[in-house]
Amino acid sequence: MTTDTEEPTLTVDELAARAGMTVRTVRFYSAKGLLPPPVIGPRRVGHYSQEHVARLALIEELQHQGMTLAAIERYLTQLPPGLSAHDLAIHRAVVASWAPDAAEDVTREELERRAGRSLDDGDLDRLAAMSVIERTADSFRVDPGLLRLGVQLLDVPLAQESILAARTVLLEHSRAAAHELSTLLREAVGEGESVAAVKSLSAHMQPLVVQALLTAFQRSLKEEVREWLKES
Repeated sequence: MTTDTEEPTLTVDELAARAGMTVRTVRFYSAKGLLPPPVIGPRRVGHYSQEHVARLALIEELQHQGMTLAAIERYLTQLPPGLSAHDLAIHRAVVASWAPDAAEDVTREELERRAGRSLDDGDLDRLAAMSVIERTADSFRVDPGLLRLGVQLLDVPLAQESILAARTVLLEHSRAAAHELSTLLREAVGEGESVAAVKSLSAHMQPLVVQALLTAFQRSLKEEVREWLKES
């Protein structure tokens, strides 16, 4: 089991394998300042944590959205400091929600490699119930944008029914917010603008909206918890 509180134990080779990248790519991102430096251990060997894995996954998702390295660097510098691997996974899931569906068919071995852990039949059932994966005849259809967040939820001490109910609430409100934002974008662009102009505005707005939504949600949730504790 991996948690955000684990000490950095991954070598650069293990980090690259976990992230599905080459060591050269990891070092390139590090040189660009997109990754925090590793913890230097005995024999001057750098060790990385799950936060580095999650940050690489977020960088990869931002690239899939068509963002340049300069834009990704600006996006990452705007993130609050000290984000855990779980926080970064949430960011990635929100960013991925802007992209078209990109489900992939993978074997169980590949699914577990991407999840970073072994998955028993109960884990697979919960991931399927959360629509993170779909069982096929001899493989699994997985939503890469949701997999890491789904795996994190496997360790949350909540009943599956509660998690699914929370998912329904988030989806309903997210769709309502997306509809309102789309209306605002259409009004801002105007009727006569080209498809290229619409895509350009959307690309510039995506990281800003993602950050605004996550920040607003985090603050609102803290207020709700604070009020709840006052009442108890």
